[in-house]
Amino acid sequence: MASMALKVWVAATMAQMLFAAGLLGAEEDGRGGDGGLELGSPDYGDALAKAILFFEGQRSGRLPANQRAMWRGDSALTDGREENVNLTGGYYDAGDNVKFGYPMAFTVTLLSWSAVEYRDAVAAAGQLGNLRAAIRWGADFLLRAHTSPTTLYTQVGDGNVDHQCWERPEDMDTPRTLYKITRDSPGSEAAAEAAAALAAAYMALKGDGDAAFASRLLAASRSLFDFANNFRGSFQSSCPFYCSYSGFQDELLWASAWLYRATREAKYLDFLSNNQGSSNPVNEFSWDNKYAGAQMLAAQEYLGGKTDLARYKANLDSFICAVMPNSGNVQIRTTPGGLLFTRDSVNLQYTTTATLMLSIYSKVLKSSGTGGVRCSAATFSPDQISSFAASQVDYILGKNPFGMSYMVGFSTKFPGRIHHRGSSVPSIRVLSRKVTCKEGFSSWWFPTNDPNPNIHVGAIVGGPDGNDQFSDNRGDSSHSEPATYINAAFVGACAAAMGQKQAMKLEGPVDNLASMVSSY
Repeated sequence: MASMALKVWVAATMAQMLFAAGLLGAEEDGRGGDGGLELGSPDYGDALAKAILFFEGQRSGRLPANQRAMWRGDSALTDGREENVNLTGGYYDAGDNVKFGYPMAFTVTLLSWSAVEYRDAVAAAGQLGNLRAAIRWGADFLLRAHTSPTTLYTQVGDGNVDHQCWERPEDMDTPRTLYKITRDSPGSEAAAEAAAALAAAYMALKGDGDAAFASRLLAASRSLFDFANNFRGSFQSSCPFYCSYSGFQDELLWASAWLYRATREAKYLDFLSNNQGSSNPVNEFSWDNKYAGAQMLAAQEYLGGKTDLARYKANLDSFICAVMPNSGNVQIRTTPGGLLFTRDSVNLQYTTTATLMLSIYSKVLKSSGTGGVRCSAATFSPDQISSFAASQVDYILGKNPFGMSYMVGFSTKFPGRIHHRGSSVPSIRVLSRKVTCKEGFSSWWFPTNDPNPNIHVGAIVGGPDGNDQFSDNRGDSSHSEPATYINAAFVGACAAAMGQKQAMKLEGPVDNLASMVSSY
């Protein structure tokens, strides 16, 4: 009886906090409901705002006075102390309490790319300041982690030990083990991705009024690229978490492309051009495989007269044909409801990155006047490609057979039992006593069928299975766990969908779209 009273009190207190902060509307307080998205496009502006807000719930370190995710508190304030370095801040990657630098850097790169590519749309939604704050929070950590020209700290915390506990980050008492790459123990993937992240962050933040910080970003990016390139070796420090399977050449290309974009120095463009021979067609863009992203940045340089578009178009066209339904070259299937489906484990990370690529490439094709993409069974115009991308955003936001938004806090039906320690244990602002490592696994927090007491607004979970089914099971991390790189890709994809919606208002619907996507 006492535990039930505590649960009721916690739920009521958290609801009051969310309403007071303006982060939860009256239609979003049930984490259930009997319907999904109404016909028509979702509110992309609201989705964009919540997708960015998510990152405040993932923050590590001392939280700022303007923190909006009120259920979070300060955490991991001594990270790095055992080696006399300051590794506070940054982001917890998903539903655990470990900071993995490799995917964190990819998250910063994607957020920055979204800010650069869709600046006007993000600004029109009133979210440019919040997006820049999210970028800076991650970039700050990467700067601190690069403690010498040949040192980069890549992880704080032991993933195996952390996963044996179910506790809030504010209570965390597991070892904050440090992992790093050096000239003697290299990890070119992690160093090059950090270089890409800081160059991209420079592009996103250089007009933000802090010239000194922007200069630090660019200087560190150059240093990290040299480290990655001069001391080549594959990254293994995080294994069995975030092992690299694609090698480091893709990250070197990706980083050189971002550095050329940031500096316009010929040596980075030369590196990109001279090493493209190792870049073959791929059907995935992810935290591990950046080939398609590097090709996209190179293709964008064609618009400035710096590259030959044809050299990159063949590989990018192959990517498009691999994911577009009815292309005749499909390698990534769609579910019966129309969702791009790569694998039955955190699938939405691949959906969101592919959607971002589709959105950006449609812009490249339209701006270059080179027409569409010819696949073996169909030819797709830039508008058809961007419309299919928007359909993926719509699916994630609730236009799907299950009638569920896979973004927490969006629409009337969304996941309530996400696999996330901080969300599933009552906020330290509500339950001030320490919740121990094993206590979180008790019947109160982890195994209960009750919704999480803290609504992690904006979190996008791993998503449904290949048949559009979703169990909303806290124990099912493959489908119910959010991750920073899912949201980071979604930010750009959502901003692009806003632009696509406006274009359709002006120009009318895209021809033959119904033949490509589900009717849901």
